[in-house]
Amino acid sequence: MILLSLLLAAGQVTPVAPIVKGTGLPPAVMTEEAGVMAPINGLFAALAARDGQAILAQVRADGSATVAEEGPDGARTVRRTGWAEFAAGLRPGPERYAEKLTDAAVDIDGDIAMVWSPYIFTVDGRVAHCGTDHFDLVREAGRWKILNITWSKRTTGCPAR
Repeated sequence: MILLSLLLAAGQVTPVAPIVKGTGLPPAVMTEEAGVMAPINGLFAALAARDGQAILAQVRADGSATVAEEGPDGARTVRRTGWAEFAAGLRPGPERYAEKLTDAAVDIDGDIAMVWSPYIFTVDGRVAHCGTDHFDLVREAGRWKILNITWSKRTTGCPAR
């Protein structure tokens, strides 16, 4: 108490940002990387909710989604869809979808960004497939949007959550 009194008297007070009412936490600082990750996290939330319109809010309409899939028999295919078709293919259902990036690398240069990460996709908490996600993003009017996503997909050799 004496030290605090001496510091206050000497004007040695470190300013602290006010705590956001109702959170008990200081205000969040939006880093550039967090801004890039925001639409990706939004896309994953939309997948979990099976909400195609919410997906379209995170992407540029002229972009696409491309999967390079390896089947259990080793057969490989590459499929590309536009965002409207991708979103329209999302159907309601009882299963719980979740996609998690496991080691995201974010690179930014001005108004373009790239995120590369291994991922795990689960259905009802069980690993359904895994691979690597590659997101291309662009910033327009101060907001990041996903232009393209390309991912590899396999059902073998996946880590257990």
